[in-house]
Amino acid sequence: MNHQSLGIRRRHALGGLLTAGLVVTSAAHAHHGFGNFAMDEDITLSGVVTKIDFVNPHSWVHFDVTKPDGTKAEYRCELRSATTLRRSGWTPEMFAAGTRITIQGSPDRAEKNACYTSTVTFGDGTVLDRYGQRIPAQATTQRPAKLPSGEPNLSGDWAVEQLVMTDPAGRDGTLVPLSRVGTFERGAVPEGQQEIPGARGTPQAQAPRTAPPGGGGGGGGGFGRPAVELTEAGKAAVAALPQMSRAERSCAPGSIVSDWGGEPVNRISQGAGTVTIQYGRNGRTRTVHTDMAAHPANVAPSADGHSIGKWENDVLVVDTVGFVPGTLVGQTPHSAQLHVVERFSVDPATTTLKREVTAEDPLYYTAKYTRSDSMIVSTVPYDPEPCQDLTPVAPPPPAAAPAAAR
Repeated sequence: MNHQSLGIRRRHALGGLLTAGLVVTSAAHAHHGFGNFAMDEDITLSGVVTKIDFVNPHSWVHFDVTKPDGTKAEYRCELRSATTLRRSGWTPEMFAAGTRITIQGSPDRAEKNACYTSTVTFGDGTVLDRYGQRIPAQATTQRPAKLPSGEPNLSGDWAVEQLVMTDPAGRDGTLVPLSRVGTFERGAVPEGQQEIPGARGTPQAQAPRTAPPGGGGGGGGGFGRPAVELTEAGKAAVAALPQMSRAERSCAPGSIVSDWGGEPVNRISQGAGTVTIQYGRNGRTRTVHTDMAAHPANVAPSADGHSIGKWENDVLVVDTVGFVPGTLVGQTPHSAQLHVVERFSVDPATTTLKREVTAEDPLYYTAKYTRSDSMIVSTVPYDPEPCQDLTPVAPPPPAAAPAAAR
């Protein structure tokens, strides 16, 4: 994969569109959009960095733009999450105060001086597309298949392979694994997949700027319908879930099932009689007791429960009980009767860590919840980033005027 396909370019001079000041153009095509961004519009901003919020779920770079009349305006533009940026080789130091940058992107619908970042051009001529990769995507170091103890080697830092858009600038196409992006043309939609709602040419991208963007919603374990069929008690638990804003939901702790996946880097450490699992999301830490054949009679309930583990050939089977009621994934609640079994194994040929999950809750679920996921060796170390949703909030639609005033 060459630098162009990785979204990294270098220019010796900024010319044409990339000039000092502010340029806003009318897009000929609709653009890929998420949240409140008006992706059917193009914006180009040049200025000097004042600070960066290197946080999850999205980072924001703040900079001062000098307008043609000489006045300055404060802008902030959204980047990907701190975790994903770090895994791509981006660092806060790249956006040190005083750094000159030019950002091409799309304006926010809710906040006049905010934007979505598609491409960043730095003062030295370096150009990075939104999905630009500055470090190797996969580790090249060799891992021993077994530890000196004879146990399979699960230890190390692990992360789900990054998903990137087939358009490196993040405006068109759909998401594909980073290892495969070079096999598609820019902005392509592979057979069997759908273009992301809001990508160029979709109705969501062409919505008026004053209207909230369409799309979104969830199912199958997202923030929409529950991921498993529920009993009447389970349905009542859904109705009783606390109402949270998007910002609160973005950073709220999940469960040992849901927090393992996604973008963060997780760590497994094997010791004598224990396996420690550290989650990059929210920094939760679990201890799996491999020196126990059964759970204690009186487990003190907790969010993570009590975990015991045993080896079945080369598979670590982790059995967890003793939960306080909470949510398993998305809007799927669980009671104190939740019972989770995880099976961890490493494929030595691909150095891929696989986790298979089965969750049962006889009080809330009518059937078992199952899922599986895979991770690769991370090229950056475990380090939980802070979470703060700084996305602008769209203003509510204006209330209808009283009949007498019309």
